[in-house]
Amino acid sequence: MSKMLHPNNVHNNGYDFPALIKSHQTLGAYVKLNKYNSESIDFADPVAVKILNCALLKHHYDIVEWDIPEGFLCPPIPGRMDYIHYVAELLKLSHYREKTILNMPVKLLDIGTGANGIYSLLASRVYGWHCTASDIDPLSLENVARIIGKNHTLDDLIALRLQPDKSKIFKGVISAGEYYDISVCNPPFHASFEEALKENHKKRQNLAINRNDQHDNVANKVPSVLNFGGQQAELWCAGGESRFLRMMIKESKIFSNQCRWFTSLVSKSENVKPSIKLLRKLDAIDIKEIEMKQGNKITRILAWTFAKAN
Repeated sequence: MSKMLHPNNVHNNGYDFPALIKSHQTLGAYVKLNKYNSESIDFADPVAVKILNCALLKHHYDIVEWDIPEGFLCPPIPGRMDYIHYVAELLKLSHYREKTILNMPVKLLDIGTGANGIYSLLASRVYGWHCTASDIDPLSLENVARIIGKNHTLDDLIALRLQPDKSKIFKGVISAGEYYDISVCNPPFHASFEEALKENHKKRQNLAINRNDQHDNVANKVPSVLNFGGQQAELWCAGGESRFLRMMIKESKIFSNQCRWFTSLVSKSENVKPSIKLLRKLDAIDIKEIEMKQGNKITRILAWTFAKAN
């Protein structure tokens, strides 16, 4: 994860496990030497990954008692922080220098925050932005509320909002008279449970192969029953990422006067060109494709605005 992260990302130097264990002692039981004789965890173990997240959030961001219910999506913290750094950079390139001068907070809309609430937590803690985190799942919002309740300094920075209509993205979330500087979203990228399960199985096979190369005497195998991280709303929807992006883009036009920049992660490269084509058809003023490189993985941020630059 540390290869080619955003220059401002504190995770560029990898994981300092001794320091992380000092901040969150529970992590110590999951740290072992890997095949390179370096300290690491078993990234195929969802419990170990969650505990690593707890340690990272506590050590680097002073976020305590972060947790998610079993079966919900456990996000990679360095990659999620990269997204926030890149959108912060996008705002700096626009008229938001004025907001800094006038000491006005940036307002972020977090679409599909999930049970982890990670974008709003990181954006509010690192940049002091005022965030509205939305989701269609009441249980997810209840969990984010619990995390905020354990971190009282975030009470005034993060508001939670339920999306009552699963077929809508901004409508029902953005109220009349509200204005946001930027929106972020990590859309569900699979079209069905079967597709998501197949991809998850492939990922776990790769993790298991790497795990078997570690210096231990345990014959690790891909589990016959996968611990599937992510609920339906988090990982798949009818039509997959392509359809979700089309919905988001069309709806963003309706709210073009209430949000300066709209952004979304795009996992599948083949979805970028059709999205840009649709944005041009809808007369977007500016469209940006921002490439994020995290190790061997490339992820894209698609950003667009219907507002003329000041």
